[in-house]
This record gives sequence, structure tokens and C-alpha cells, in this order.
Amino acid sequence: MYQHTRLTTNRLGFFQKFRNFDYILLVCILLLGFISLATMYSTDGGEIKFHTKSHFTKLAVFTLMMLVMSFINIKYWFSIGYLAYVVVVGLLVGTYLFGITSSGSQRWINLYFINLQPSELMKIFIIVCLAKFFHRMKLENVNSIYTILTSLIIILLPMGLVIVQPDLGTAVLIAISGIAVLWFAGINYKYFIYTILGFIISLPFVIAFLKPYQKLRVLTFLNPDKDPLGAGYQIIQSKIAVGSGGIFGKGFLKGTQSYLEFLPEKHTDFIFTLFSEEFGFVGSAILLIIYAIIIYRIVAIGASSRSYFAKIFCYSFGAAIFVFITINMSMVLGLLPIVGSPLPIMSYGGSSMLATMIGFGIVMSARVHNQQLIA
Repeated sequence: MYQHTRLTTNRLGFFQKFRNFDYILLVCILLLGFISLATMYSTDGGEIKFHTKSHFTKLAVFTLMMLVMSFINIKYWFSIGYLAYVVVVGLLVGTYLFGITSSGSQRWINLYFINLQPSELMKIFIIVCLAKFFHRMKLENVNSIYTILTSLIIILLPMGLVIVQPDLGTAVLIAISGIAVLWFAGINYKYFIYTILGFIISLPFVIAFLKPYQKLRVLTFLNPDKDPLGAGYQIIQSKIAVGSGGIFGKGFLKGTQSYLEFLPEKHTDFIFTLFSEEFGFVGSAILLIIYAIIIYRIVAIGASSRSYFAKIFCYSFGAAIFVFITINMSMVLGLLPIVGSPLPIMSYGGSSMLATMIGFGIVMSARVHNQQLIA
């Protein structure tokens, strides 16, 4: 466990903060944003239509927000850790009571200037909350009953509110974000083993309580050819599109699966499918390299930070981003059931991009103020 001292009072000048930026991370984020815009342009049929315009606007606004956040001292994000968590839980309750219903799910709340999906924000702020919770904790108390139970309540409360929307996929992603913090905080590995064993034992009961469409997704994952024109259509077309891209792809704006409308939801969770069809294995490898550099820089920033809060946030956020990418790509390749996991920055969706950019903003704040100690 790291030793913590009193809050330092050092103040960085404006230009000093600019010098402290992680420009490799910033360039990779901007490059990923450019690739996402080009791909979104392709989903609109090579024209600047609604999805492209909306994606550009959100990307520009949220990138500017990320830069502003990076100038704010990391101890501020520490100070609002619990408050931010409570506010997002309140938004989840508001979504349950007054939320907008679409396609059978009540996941959004109308804030007039944006239809916000609070569950996306929770994937980030649960990390902030738990990182603050473990920040001052002594090593001998990390595995206490109080710590374990409190951590479980912090994770299970928003999970329950998201499951009833219903949105099992996002609930799982929230759990992954929380579990990442527990792992890096030093929770004994035996508790993770017990959790996995408990999940396996309870799996039949969990399946029994799934919604019909959720059970259908599991069955489709196991055998998509059973209903190739119905439940299995999306994943079959996705694998065809990825495979048809070959080594170098069919070329920009030449993806037949997309342009002939064989591929549903190509601008959201299945954006990687369209990208892979047009740019092939080489383009997909380059995209993965960009993501790998981003994750590496996040972890490196955590390692160089003097505050334990910044360290645990960066490590956990980097792990969460890795898992989100892995789940999305595994999903479109038929290696996992379809769970509705957006590809960070690439996928269309304001709430998802907002949450991701908030995470990057806190990471950048940790980099700019990496010498800041938090008591």
C-alpha cells in the first residue's frame, strides 16, 4: 500500500500544464476520432448525413471537454468521487421512473439538451467512487468483511437499476469496471475465485430469469445457423462481412455488406464489422495497435502518478477499456453473445462517447498533475 501525505499546494502554470500533456495519448485519441468519423461517413453511404454530423459534433464537443478536464487538478476528481456516484445512481432511478422507452428498453432520460443513458456514465464513475474508497485504506483492511460488503453494495446497486431497464449487457460492463478496481486495490484472489464458482453454480437459475430475447441471444450464440434469417441473421452477416474483407479490405466506401444493407446496426455496436470489411486485416490490426497504445499510455500515466487514487483509476480504466474492446470485437466475430457493448469512440452514441471522454479527461488530469499528492 502506498503511503499518503497531506495535499500539496503546488500550482502549475498554464503553459506548464501544456508541457505536461501526454501528447502520444492525445494524438491517438484524435486519430481514433478521425477513423471513427471516416467510418461513420461510410455508414451514411458516402454522404454527410445525420449520423456523420451528429458524431462529428459530439466528438468535437467531448474532446474539448476532455481537454478542459485535464487542466483541473486530479484532487478535484478525487473530492467528487462519492458525489458523482450518488448523482449517477439518482439518474438511474430517474430513468426507471421517468425514462424514455425505445425498443422495449427504458434506458434513457431526457435532459432536454441530450437524451442521456446514465448507465454509460456509471461505467466510469463507479471506478472514481471505488478508487476514492480504497485510496486511504490501510493494507490490513483491504480484505475485511466491511470492505468486501461495501464494495459489493457499490457495484450491485447500479447493476440492479440497469438490469431492470432491462440492459443486462451494460450491467455486466459496470460490474467489470468495479471488479477491475477491486483487483488493483489488492482484494485477495480467492474472493474472485469464489465469485466465479458462485456464478457458474447459479448460471442455470440466472438463465431461467432471463428475458425471452436474452435467452434467444444465448441460443443464437451457440448455434446462429439454427435461425439464419431471424435471430442468427445479424451475427452471420457480421462474420461474412469481416471475412470478406480479406487482408487489405474492399476499399473505403466499397463494403458490399454495408451498402447493400445486409448488415444491421452498422453504425453502433457493429461498427468494427464495417471497418474490417473495408480495410481488411491490415486496417483492423492498425486499429488494434492504436487501441493498444492508448491503453499502454493510460497504464503508464497511472504508474508515474504519485497519488494512489490516480494510480488505481488509471489502471482500472485501462483494464475496463481493454475489456470493452475485447467484448465488442468478440461479439461481432461470433465469439461472445450479442450484449450491446459499444466500441469506445468508434461506435455511434453520445452517452458512450461522453463517458469515455470523461475517463480520458481524468487520466489526462492525472498526467498533467502527476506530482500531486492526495492525503
